[in-house]
Parts: sequence; structure tokens; C-alpha cells
Amino acid sequence: MTPYEEEIERNAGVWKSKALLRDVYFQMYAKVGQWIDKSIAGRIVEIGSGIGNFGEFQSDVVLTDQSIQPWIDLTCNAYRLPFRNQTVSHLVMVDVFHHLSAPRAFFESARSILANNGRIIVLEPYISLTSAVVYGVLHDEPIAWRAKIETTPTTEYYAAQGNATRLLFGDLDWLPGWRVVHRDAFSAFGYVFSGGFSKPAFYPRKLLPMFNSVDRALSHFPKLFGARCLIVLAKG
Repeated sequence: MTPYEEEIERNAGVWKSKALLRDVYFQMYAKVGQWIDKSIAGRIVEIGSGIGNFGEFQSDVVLTDQSIQPWIDLTCNAYRLPFRNQTVSHLVMVDVFHHLSAPRAFFESARSILANNGRIIVLEPYISLTSAVVYGVLHDEPIAWRAKIETTPTTEYYAAQGNATRLLFGDLDWLPGWRVVHRDAFSAFGYVFSGGFSKPAFYPRKLLPMFNSVDRALSHFPKLFGARCLIVLAKG
């Protein structure tokens, strides 16, 4: 197996055994689901589906990934999406955007396949004063504030957790032809201290409601306590 396929196998095992992680992700998927507009004609497609867990939440989604797995509907990469023009209503990306070395090339590819007013929903890490420290300590991937943004896709592995924060908040003049439907950063310490797929949980599952209450309060101060973000962009 390739290193990525080994990671997929490990993550699938963690997902099955770690109920707290499933709870946390389903809460985040519910945020994504609020921005799926059923009045827009076309397929709902997830890019970079990994272990396919979003498909457990959204049954009518087309799961795609670069790796061939039993649960994946088709293999492709984000820069060459094999769909006919204007046949996709939503593109969902969960922790995928920060792996795109050439995000503008992705948006150009996505534009042709999306229906009029079709949406791209991006769920990503958000870098605040607090989360910068937490992600720096607990996460293997770099924040990489100054990571180079390529104009053409590369085949080399790329990860820059700070990219959604620095590229999708503020001025979007670099993305002509797209409009912001929703943009929000929120506290997510329930997620951070769940340990994710690579670390043990730092609290028991029964305390998740308490973390949810804390996160709701801290979300009023995203630049200080934000740890995740949700961005919805529409074509046209």
C-alpha cells in the first residue's frame, strides 16, 4: 500500500472504534448540511472523501478520492473533476482545501461542472491566537502561513493548515465569478481535544455536551478562540 492508503486503513479503524470522534464529526457535518440547497439541480459531490464517513451522514452524496476503496464511487483529483458541465449542485470539501497547492486551478475546474448558483462548501481548520498554539502542538501538518501558492497543480504532497484562514477570509478578488454565501469561524475545542484520528481523546464522550456549551460561548470571539471554519461560495 502507498502511505496514503495506509493512512486510510488506520483512519477507518479509528473511526469504527472511537465513538466520540464520530459524534464530533457528525456535529460538523450538520453544519455542512445546513448549506446544501436542495433547490439547486444536480449531484452532491464530496472531494477527497477518505474513509467515506461523510457518506454516513449524507446518503445521496457521490464520494470521490484519489485512492481506490470499496466505498468510493469514483477516483479523481480536485483539478480534473470527471463530471459533465453544470451537472453538480454542490462540491463538499472537508479538510481538503489546505491540501490544494493551486486553489485557483481547482476553482476554475469546479466552475464548469457546477450548475448555476452551485455551491462549494469548505470545512477547514481556522487559525486564531489560541488554535495556532493547539494545532502547532497536536497536529502533524504545518500551519504554513507563508506556504507558496502555485498557479498550476503539483504532484508533490502539500499541506498548509492556515490556507483557508489566509485565502478565504477577507478580500476574494483572486476568485472572480464567485460570491460568498456564508463565512464563519467558530470555536471547536470539542473537536480539537477529541484527539482526531491521530491522538487519543483528552476527555470522555459524556463530556461532549459540556465542550459544546463552552464552544458556543467562545465562538463569539473567533479571532481569539476560533479553531474551525465553514465557507460557502456560490458560482456566479
